[in-house]
This record gives sequence, structure tokens and C-alpha cells, in this order.
Amino acid sequence: MSAHLIATHVTRRYGPTAVVEGVSLDLEPGDITALLGGSGAGKSTLLRLFAGLEPLDEGEIRLGGQLLSRPGKTVPAEKRRIGLIFQDFALFPHLTAAQNVAFGLKSRGKEAARAIAAEWLERLGLTGRADAFPHELSGGEQQRVAIARALAPEPAAILMDEPFSGLDPALRGSVRDTALAAIREAGIPALLVTHDPTEALESADCIAILQGGCLLQQGKAADVYMKPESAAIAAALGPVSRIRAVDLPEGLAGQAVPAGAELIVRPEGVVQDEDSPVRARVTASQLTGPLCRLLLDCQGRALTALVPRITAPQTGADIGIRLDPALTFIFQSADS
Repeated sequence: MSAHLIATHVTRRYGPTAVVEGVSLDLEPGDITALLGGSGAGKSTLLRLFAGLEPLDEGEIRLGGQLLSRPGKTVPAEKRRIGLIFQDFALFPHLTAAQNVAFGLKSRGKEAARAIAAEWLERLGLTGRADAFPHELSGGEQQRVAIARALAPEPAAILMDEPFSGLDPALRGSVRDTALAAIREAGIPALLVTHDPTEALESADCIAILQGGCLLQQGKAADVYMKPESAAIAAALGPVSRIRAVDLPEGLAGQAVPAGAELIVRPEGVVQDEDSPVRARVTASQLTGPLCRLLLDCQGRALTALVPRITAPQTGADIGIRLDPALTFIFQSADS
């Protein structure tokens, strides 16, 4: 049975600056946890702490009952049984795909290593590419080889640092789905570092939001999306419209809004409703695929809505709108 990978109150400083501060994070077996944050949030540093590539200044990291890190003690990365996958793939250029996957299996014996490598290449749809060298593989194929190499030794956990960001957008989704399905099947804790909220929501079972080295909120992806604990968390998971209570058009909220509060509204929370007395003018209509993004002017307040393409109004149209309470969050304004 797989063990939890747990960080408890971990801190990492570079000089006087805490890059990761007091973070506690429980990675559950069989779940993929997305660690989401902008540039400089501390995401890669936290991953490196889990991996044993950097020491802790405070706190501890455990894999089940095994202590991996505490101040003054760091179990080396190669002894942690934790797989690592990075954006740059890092394949050995002089080895074939099969040889790359088998590289970490030398202790199993040559025949067993070859059989395990073949199994993982098949699982990731690469059987026909086993004898290809990295320069003969596409970016998506290289990344799947890197994932097979990380999973073949049966690691106790897997850590991924922006592993799909370098792939062509048309290929990214299919490679990610194939790779993450194999990781889930392994039934081990998995951490996916990303700066992309869409990737986090599409890929992960759980989301942890990091900002300025501090963990703002963690939980099941749907819970964090639908029940953010602050305006910053709501905004971290995608574009939002922000309206101060004092600037709120009359009747738009459909619920009581305390003075000094701020409404944070997700685009799909701005609903086109011709029965609504609240009107808005469409200043732009942008096709995003099956949906259209509408930029709206509601009594001088800018709002963004997402609506089905086939029912989307044209630029310049006057439409009725209302807010979906489930996607409208009310927080005390920071400057109130």
C-alpha cells in the first residue's frame, strides 16, 4: 500500500528571504495534486524540497513513517524512491527509448529491465518507438519516454515540474491525459507543478495554491474552485470580474452585499437572461471554441461572461444579465 508524502510546516530561506514559508501539504496516494502559483511563488522550490534536492530550514518531510528531511538531515534524492519529471525531458541522447526507460532498472537484471521497459512503453503508446533515439522522437514522445522512465522503477511518489508546458498546444492535452492516467494507475502520490489554472483544474484531483511562498488554500479541485477562501484564491484559478459593493449596479447581485465588500465573479457566473431588468452592452465578442467570451459594460462596470457560441450576442447588442450566486463570491474589500 502506498504511503502519503507529507510536508509539515516547511520553510526554505535564501539568506533572509523565505522562498517557502510554513507550508504543510499532504500528497495522498492515487491523487494528483496540482501546485498552482505564478512566477516566484515558490512552487519549484517546494518540489525540490520534496525531492531532497535542497535542505529544509524548518519543518519536516515524511514518506509514510520515514523521515526524509528536517533541519540538519536530508535523505539524498537517489535514496528517496521519488520519481522526477521536468519540462526539458532530460533523456540520455545516446540511448534508445527502451534503454532510457531501463536505465534505472539495472538492479533488476538485464532481461527483467528490458521486459519492464517494454511494458511501460506499451502502456504509454510507444511500442513502435522503442528503438528510436531521443532526436528521432517528437516532443510528446520524448515526454512520454521520460514519464515511463520515472515510473518504471516503481517509485513511492512522483514529482512533475511544468512537465507539459514545452509541448505544442495541439499535442499537450493528449500527452497529458495519457501520462496522468498512467500515474493514477500507479496509485502513488503525485505533485504537478504548474502556473496554468486550466491545466490544474483539468488534470488534478486536488489543488494547492501557493503565493509568495505561503500556501493559501488546498483541497479537492472542485471545492477550491467553487469555495475559494479569499479573492486572491478565486483569481488564481482563472479570470474574474471584480466589483466593489459601492459600484454594484442595482439588482445585479440578487443577494445582499455588505457595505465595504467586493464581489468576485467567474465568467460563467455572468448569465445572459433577457428577463433580467439589469442591462449590459456587449463591447466585444471573442470566439474561444464552443464558447464565446463577452466583454460587457454594465452601467459603466466592466464584466466578462462566457456563453455558448450558438447563442452569443453580437458586439453592440444590449442584453439582460444576472449573476449566478454559486459563482459569485463576496469578500471584504482589502481597502475597506
